[in-house]
Amino acid sequence: MRQRLKLAGSPLSPEAALTNLRRIQRHSVSIDNGAPVSGISTINQDQAATMAALKVKKLSNEPQLPLL
Repeated sequence: MRQRLKLAGSPLSPEAALTNLRRIQRHSVSIDNGAPVSGISTINQDQAATMAALKVKKLSNEPQLPLL
C-alpha cells in the first residue's frame, strides 16, 4: 500500500488512506415492508483520488458476495 501511494505521488500515509476510505458506507433501506434498496455513500474527490492511487476499482452497487 505504501509503495502504491508513493508511486502515485500521493502525500497520504497508509493509515491516512485507510481512514479516508473507511468513511465509505454501504446502505440498505426498506420502507413499509417494501423491497430493500441498497447503495453506497457518495464518494468524494479525496476518496476517489485515494482509490486511483491504490489502483482500486470504483465501488459498485452490486451485492456483496459471501466469504464462505
